[in-house]
Amino acid sequence: MALATEAHEISDIAFGFMGSKALFAALEFGLFDHLAEGALTADALGAKAGLHAERCRTLLTALAGLGLVSVEDGRFANSPAAAAFLVTGQKYDFSDYLQLQVGRQMYKLMDQLVPALKDELPEEATGSYADWFSDPAEARLYSDSQHAGSLGPARALTRRLDLSGARRMLDVGGGTGAFSITFCQAFPELTATIVDFPNVVAVGREKVAEAGLADRIAYVEADATGFDWPGEQDVVLMSYLLSGVPAEMHAPMFKAAFDALSPGGRILVHDFIVAGDRSGPHLTALWQLQHTAFTPHAASLDADTLATALTETGFEAAEVAPMIPEMTMLGEARKPG
Repeated sequence: MALATEAHEISDIAFGFMGSKALFAALEFGLFDHLAEGALTADALGAKAGLHAERCRTLLTALAGLGLVSVEDGRFANSPAAAAFLVTGQKYDFSDYLQLQVGRQMYKLMDQLVPALKDELPEEATGSYADWFSDPAEARLYSDSQHAGSLGPARALTRRLDLSGARRMLDVGGGTGAFSITFCQAFPELTATIVDFPNVVAVGREKVAEAGLADRIAYVEADATGFDWPGEQDVVLMSYLLSGVPAEMHAPMFKAAFDALSPGGRILVHDFIVAGDRSGPHLTALWQLQHTAFTPHAASLDADTLATALTETGFEAAEVAPMIPEMTMLGEARKPG
């Protein structure tokens, strides 16, 4: 990302929370869903959404400034990105993920950032995923929204990977099974075992049953950092896992994955991973920073360090490359044999 040279670029950063809240409010009132039916005036959209016309106009003007809607002759319409990603029912819709997990959960957790950086989190603060998911309601809200947000990346990953020869996959910290479900649908011979917290597993079993895959996807109720992992796996997947656990757990997790794999098996690490020179991408770096707010001992992953760590564990042909543009990367390596 280019270095900032103007004052307004600093303002864009400082006022970023206003744009976030505008997006979350638009999702709360279903504005993008209503606009999917066609362009509307602020008065007409306000009537559909239950918003005072002038307040609706003010919100729409903010959304137009953010590029989320267009306006012509007083009528507002969805931008191409809003139409593709923020309308309920669209293939790559992740509005629930943004509204529920990011807007209602992650946003408020960022208030912990400064005390977390100082290593001065108060006793009542959320200090880990284990703390967070000990509350069934919080675990369900996070899990439902994360499931919606993970289906798109999971589909993209199946197009990139050929797992046709794999029979057993271990999905470590796999949550509600968005990746396991998508992988099993794409590769009919594949079965999966997911390791995650009990309150997350309760939601995950519902998702697996809805997908009709209860006979091919099993759960182990455990903290993944306890290494209660079944062996003889063809694939070990760690998606959105390493960025949320203490840095000192990375090496033991790679070793546990190595031990769980059969000879020739493959490890897949999908996560928020910045470039080796730590210049970005900026969205990736911000996600790493927000993890620090409630997992202060988590590490900021970079591509070079990850590749080196996999090689030092004993894996071969380690590669790390971009996955979700400007957001995540995928690390791959194989166990010898």
